[in-house]
Amino acid sequence: MTTSVPAAPETAAAAARAAGRRRRIALAVVLTAAFMDLVDATLVNIAIPSIQRHTGATFGAVQWVTAGYALAFALGLITGGRLGDIHGRKKLFLLGMGGFTLASALCGFAAGPGMLVVARVLQGAMAALMVPQVPAIIHVTFPAHERGKVFGMFGAVIGLGAVCGALIGALLTEGNLFGLEWRPIFLINLPVGIAGILLGRRFLTESRAPRALRVDLIGTVLATAGLLMLLYPLTQGRESGRPLWGFVSMAASPLVLAVFVRYERAKAHKDGSPLVELPLFKVRTFAAGAGVQLAFGVVSGLFFLVWTLHMQLGLGWGPLHAGLTGVPFSLACSAAAGVSVQRLLPRFGRKVLQAGALIMLSGALVYLWEAARYGTALESWQLAPAMLLMGAGMGLIVAPITDTVISEVPAEHSGSASGIFNTTGQLGMALGLGLSSVAFFGVVGDTGQPGGAGAGDGAADALRASFVGATTHALWWVCGGLVLVFGLLFLLPRRIRAREAAEAVEPAAPEGGAGPEQRQPALVS
Repeated sequence: MTTSVPAAPETAAAAARAAGRRRRIALAVVLTAAFMDLVDATLVNIAIPSIQRHTGATFGAVQWVTAGYALAFALGLITGGRLGDIHGRKKLFLLGMGGFTLASALCGFAAGPGMLVVARVLQGAMAALMVPQVPAIIHVTFPAHERGKVFGMFGAVIGLGAVCGALIGALLTEGNLFGLEWRPIFLINLPVGIAGILLGRRFLTESRAPRALRVDLIGTVLATAGLLMLLYPLTQGRESGRPLWGFVSMAASPLVLAVFVRYERAKAHKDGSPLVELPLFKVRTFAAGAGVQLAFGVVSGLFFLVWTLHMQLGLGWGPLHAGLTGVPFSLACSAAAGVSVQRLLPRFGRKVLQAGALIMLSGALVYLWEAARYGTALESWQLAPAMLLMGAGMGLIVAPITDTVISEVPAEHSGSASGIFNTTGQLGMALGLGLSSVAFFGVVGDTGQPGGAGAGDGAADALRASFVGATTHALWWVCGGLVLVFGLLFLLPRRIRAREAAEAVEPAAPEGGAGPEQRQPALVS
């Protein structure tokens, strides 16, 4: 009698291949979600003129289409990360992706600007549930020796989204698929989202944090109220005639935020689960880094909106023309980001970021000079030097800033610090978009509103000239913001310490997408 013995090595090899295939599919799902979020946050700008033209949206509504997403995303990041830690990262990821897909459908079928704004806010809130789970899922899915390569792929996806966002938006808008004008920029998410949900249910592995922090709902409500009391009148006040209630609301905003700070201190003493760990701001470099991130977010939010409107409404270019003009910016940004982290930061420390701020400032000044000199006759090739300088400068800042700032934070608090740092950048972008009502739209006046430009070639030329004038005015604000960023960078450490840099490779407590692979500010308009 003979007995057959299973071929153990072959069985183990087959199991290993199956596990590897499962991990690769899971990685594709979460990277697609990250790419979808980044592209949706950037491609909308390129479609704004089409949205305004076909929906009759006012400038205030246009601002909320972009700022509403950024604000909802920022305010939900930390809470979304904690909900994943408590209830399961896979569950929250799928919930966020499902909600994001539904919100994209609502955006695509929006009957008017009001519905579009509400749908965009919902889309940002769902992204805040989905995105924070991505680094945590990667962390628990892959063994330690594979994570460095995988997080490198994550960074590459972010860079790809930065390069592709404007072009995807331009192609979908100018292509006018099925006569839907701007709507395909949102509707394209439906098949991608549905496929991601189906594959995610099958291939993602559930995980929870062993010691998850509690959700701070009261803190979230207080922070939301305080920020809305500032941003809503700042954005809508110009169109409403600067009413008294707007000034009262903005004056009361710091008081509400002060109540938020006091509540957070009490919450920390009570159960150790505040929304924001305020002691982190006692670390000078972290406080300064948060200031840099906030100021840089303001500059980014303002510049990308102004840039898009200048090219299309001021210069009369189509979406594809505008998108292609931004390619030098995106390529320079991606190239500089890679060089800054791998080669320059270890050798020169914070000087890399300071050089980035100065290079961006020089690019903004070149852009300002060209816009003032050539007016509505400005050509794409003339903008290329300014785009290359601004893109390279931004790449030298956005890539290394997290490691530089977090390097001074104790390792046990790195997850919370990264979550707060991410949130600060998104809040800065929302604030920059709100400030555009003063820095840009206030100069344009009512001529740019739907139906407000009159008729005839003379009125059209006057309208384009008003957008060019508003662009030069807003660029001075951008330059001032970059000078502030440059000054704040002196408060950062001269060098990043090697131990912390190594620890930063793996996100500790992924609140709001912690870790060096964090979601960067929108790199293209």
